[in-house]
This record gives sequence, structure tokens and C-alpha cells, in this order.
Amino acid sequence: MSPPLDLRVYAVLDPTRCRERPLAAMAAAAARGGATLVQLRDKRTRTREVVAAARAVRAALEPFAVPLLINDRVDVVLAVGAAGVHLGQDDMAPEDARRLLGRKAIIGATVHHPDEADRIESGIVDYAGIGPVFVTTSKASEDPPIGPAGLARLVARLHGRLPRFPCCGIAGITHLNAHEVIAAGTDGVAVIADIFMADDVEAATRRLRGVVDEALARKESA
Repeated sequence: MSPPLDLRVYAVLDPTRCRERPLAAMAAAAARGGATLVQLRDKRTRTREVVAAARAVRAALEPFAVPLLINDRVDVVLAVGAAGVHLGQDDMAPEDARRLLGRKAIIGATVHHPDEADRIESGIVDYAGIGPVFVTTSKASEDPPIGPAGLARLVARLHGRLPRFPCCGIAGITHLNAHEVIAAGTDGVAVIADIFMADDVEAATRRLRGVVDEALARKESA
């Protein structure tokens, strides 16, 4: 069994998008504000430095029982004992990651297109990050934003085959539009800049968490 998976506020920590502030301190601030999952995404740093940073972030999150995932790097997950990995379409195949990490790891996969949603296999992948929902400057993408309507279609496609499969929206999500992402059928939001580029990371996370919780409560009562 994988660790408990809570996608409500999925904080993605990127050293290029946190105003050069200490990663471990930023992770702890997000956890205090209500982040339910943290991903470390570092595409530029040398492996040894990524491992050191991941180890520090994991230690900072432990008092809050917030799981740490690593973007792409299964080797870093194994080195630091992180909770799991998030894989893009060009990264290691999920079945290979599952074989290496074991059944207890959390494995997430990015979904941009219907055929990618169709390839999600429950038991191999634990959640899907679907998007890009909105325009973002945090990551270059060849795929145009799908908007809330496109997100809803991909969620419906995924749930048509795998009912209630966990998913979150990705790209360009802030406290101002998170309610649209939840209304489209997701369980949460993956966010970089609205959390880690804020002056007060804890307060920004708390604000976002409030929006998400309200939107989920509204959806459940509808």
C-alpha cells in the first residue's frame, strides 16, 4: 500500500522559483500553511546537490507528516527515502519506477492528452497530474493550456475507465482560479509560483488551502 495520498494542495518546490530562499525552510512554511504534498523539482542541479537538498526538505517536512515526492529522479527517491516520484511523459516508464520503488511508493504521472489518460494503470500509478490548465511561466510546454473545460473532459475520460482515480490540475493555478480546477472534477491543485514566489509562503499556502477546501466542500454538497 502507498502512503495516504492527499492532493488538495500539492506544493511544487523548484529552486528557480522560490526567490533563492532555502528550500527546506520554504517546504516547512508551505507545510505549516496547509500543503498536503510537496514535490521537489530540480532540473538543473548536479545529482549530489539534489540529493542533499532533498534530504533537507524531507527532514523539514517530517514534523508535519507531509510526504515528499521527487520529480523524475527515481535515484534521488531511493537515496533519500522520499515517499515517491512524479513522472512526465518523457521520464522513466511508471512500471519501471514501480518495480524499482516497490508497492509502497507514491507514483504520479503527467497527463496532457486523452491517449495518455488511457494509458494510466491503477496499481502502477497512484495519481494523475492533468494539464496544462492555464498559461504558466514556471515550465516550458509545447502543449497549449486546456482550460477548465478541457481539464473536465480529461478528468471525465480518466474517470470513465477508472472511477474516482485521484487527479490534480497542473500549470498556472493560483488562489484566484483554483476553484475552477476543483469544479472540473479534480481532487486538488499542483502549484509553484502562487506559493513559493509569495512574500509569505505560509500565508499564501493557507490562503490557497482555504480556497481548495471551500471548493471541495461545495462540490461534495452539490
